[in-house]
Amino acid sequence: MAKRILGFSRGGAAGTRRWFLRLVAVGMGVLVGVGVFTFGYADGAAYLSNDPATCVNCHVMRENFDGWVKSSHGKAATCNDCHAPHNFTGKWMTKAVNGWNHSLAFTTGRFPDDIQIKGRNLRITEESCLSCHKSEVEGISATRPHDQKISCVTCHSNVGHLR
Repeated sequence: MAKRILGFSRGGAAGTRRWFLRLVAVGMGVLVGVGVFTFGYADGAAYLSNDPATCVNCHVMRENFDGWVKSSHGKAATCNDCHAPHNFTGKWMTKAVNGWNHSLAFTTGRFPDDIQIKGRNLRITEESCLSCHKSEVEGISATRPHDQKISCVTCHSNVGHLR
């Protein structure tokens, strides 16, 4: 009787395959259920917006948010304007990757108290700086060798987040 309930009615490869597929279906159902619950509990829909207040949901971002409010960028740009690519696919892929990484870090508690931008996100932010401040940067770029890349944060490390 127990063999029939688990899908082993005839035994062999067919029964094993059915048992495996049921196990996979249950596992996927659990993952989707936990994902939907977590998305709702963490107000995940807020992260799909362009509202900078959403970034403050994580207490470690409070100082960055307060600095942004006081900065000149607080009147002219949102978090996504500087920290997400300016194209549809790039923006949503970045939000997905960062959302996953941030939720994992904050759930496990494995993040530094002083949040530091990492390579990929720094490149995105640099592209945003150069996009919005193209006219100013062209003059600076003209004085440098062609193969020398200018990094905005070398001189402007606190821009956007006054401390």
